[in-house]
Amino acid sequence: MTEPAVARERILGAAEELFAEHGFEATPTSGIARRADVPKGLVHYYFARKIDLLAALVERLPEERVECAEVVVPGDVSQSLCRLVERLDAVLDSSAVLSHLLWREADTHPAVRDALHARFAQMVAQIREVIVAARDGDERGVDSVALLLGSTLSYRHSVFRHADEESACRSDMTSELRFLAAALEAGVG
Repeated sequence: MTEPAVARERILGAAEELFAEHGFEATPTSGIARRADVPKGLVHYYFARKIDLLAALVERLPEERVECAEVVVPGDVSQSLCRLVERLDAVLDSSAVLSHLLWREADTHPAVRDALHARFAQMVAQIREVIVAARDGDERGVDSVALLLGSTLSYRHSVFRHADEESACRSDMTSELRFLAAALEAGVG
């Protein structure tokens, strides 16, 4: 990585930490420069406005896309969903500080809210794709289950950021996923 790229990454890292700790509005660019150990002018060189830092952080979110073929067990919706949830949890947990920041700022910054909505829609579409593939193309009731599971995972991730270290392990969702699979098989939805 070139020296300018390293400085830019340090600025983004410092902004991510400070925005998550104190909020976007309460974090001055001078504090970001101090934390990044760069001159304040360099922060403004890379990011003309503080909101540009927030936009750059939104772009840094890890890709949540899990390949359908990696998780689908043909004929077994429950196992396919367990494998998908495990993969999605790993991706969502890989950026806990950034996630905390974005959930915190979604109410006041439309670009952040829009990014979170887009990611939610992508997650629901992915859940739907996995269920349909596991059911050999049967789409009956899938939309309701995909939306319900997407909402559950999104909620779980948004509140998980407040968990203490002792409860940091996610609860096992196997019974809930089996319930959803059974509901689909029974034609509920």
